[in-house]
Amino acid sequence: MTARYTDYDTFAWIYNKYWGTDSARRFLPVLESLLLPHLPSRARILDLCCGTGQLAQALAQRGYQVTGIDGSEEMIRLARINAPDVEFIVEDARTFSLPAVYHAVVSTYDSLNHIMSLEELSRVFRNVYACLQQGGLFLFDLNMEQGYKARWRGSFGMVEDDHVCVVRASFDEEERVGRTAITLFRLEDDVWRRYDVTLLQRCYSELEIRSALEATGFTDVQTFDAQNDLGWSREVGRVFFLGWKRMESSGG
Repeated sequence: MTARYTDYDTFAWIYNKYWGTDSARRFLPVLESLLLPHLPSRARILDLCCGTGQLAQALAQRGYQVTGIDGSEEMIRLARINAPDVEFIVEDARTFSLPAVYHAVVSTYDSLNHIMSLEELSRVFRNVYACLQQGGLFLFDLNMEQGYKARWRGSFGMVEDDHVCVVRASFDEEERVGRTAITLFRLEDDVWRRYDVTLLQRCYSELEIRSALEATGFTDVQTFDAQNDLGWSREVGRVFFLGWKRMESSGG
């Protein structure tokens, strides 16, 4: 695991409080529409970059055999509390290696935008491909350029008795990098402590993603616009990608 995940450790508890459950509630219907109808009952699903485990828990409650992977130790610690019956592994998406037993791999909430180069993202795709059964599916979403331009502007905050959090989002069009700067004040043992975290995302084009998936071996790659195809309000520029692992011919 690389040192950069320490920022995600700091961010984990506030993600768990404000975003984890809501993201699972929002993304589960997409999986129910695009992915789950293709899977057998009790299918094995890998939740890649699983965060604090709420989506993994929702899938496990529906009878699926779920494994969650995240590079943040603190995210995984919280995930094990939220989903005690799910197997969780602390591992880097760029380097993980699992046997080819999964019917599907999912990665939600623009997690793969946090992979900061196309070369590294292609490595993630290869790792995913290797752990899928033949005919397995890979579903993930990304923020695209339109989304960064529309949604990654300005700031918002949360104020509670024991913490104050300010989140500032920006997008550098020239560098194609989204930046989330988080300033957090938290009351710990009657002392207010300040934490500053900056999380970066890379903006990729649909052509780059589709080409990288197909180069890995994924077939029948489909895209679904969150707002126009799936009816998500205020989600301009979020796109879901769905691809299949090629079935090998039996020969003869």
